[in-house]
Amino acid sequence: MSVTADTLFHRAAAGLPCWIGDSDGSRQKLPTARWMGGSASSAEDRRADHAMLSRCTGSTIDLGCGPGRLTEALARRGVSALGVDTSKAAVDLTIGRGGNAVLRDLFEPLPDTGNWSCVLLADGNIGIGGDPVRLLRRAADLLAPHGAVIAEVDAPSDTGIRHRTVRWETDTMVGDWFAWSSVSADATADLANAAGLRVVDVAPIDGRWFAQMTLAPLTSS
Repeated sequence: MSVTADTLFHRAAAGLPCWIGDSDGSRQKLPTARWMGGSASSAEDRRADHAMLSRCTGSTIDLGCGPGRLTEALARRGVSALGVDTSKAAVDLTIGRGGNAVLRDLFEPLPDTGNWSCVLLADGNIGIGGDPVRLLRRAADLLAPHGAVIAEVDAPSDTGIRHRTVRWETDTMVGDWFAWSSVSADATADLANAAGLRVVDVAPIDGRWFAQMTLAPLTSS
């Protein structure tokens, strides 16, 4: 049996560990307790989530929503929010906890394109697909003119952007390889510029790093 994203989120909901394996032979435990949110997550993660969500002041689309802790939290605050994920388990978990979510690839047509106040890329989801510029361009397409992209990135480092080939793993099974990218905070501005965005803030919060981007102003020729 291969480890899929559905396997991953079912295990997260059950409190079971999972890892992300890299083609270089390294392996890192996934923060599944943070993904589930609530009492399962640490006080530091709850504070960081709260600070991140405080920037989502209007309708928010949560790309790669996972089990839906952020989509649910926004809904509880009275913010219109939609989660998007390719995992049925993730979408079911999001809906089950009171959030709204659709089962869809984020590059496929999505509701209200061009009208979202905030595009959320939490938990390193700027790396989805292994092409951060393409992903940020997609986020820019979804934004309303004065909207913002909130992306969680890695701490500043000399690695900048790492393009990786990874897979989901449990203690007994592995999944298929797929492309992913890791983006450090100090590499975010160049990526944003390439995608038609500009960084307005990059800051650490309780050990995690967040970048806020807006649409770059049009320049006359």
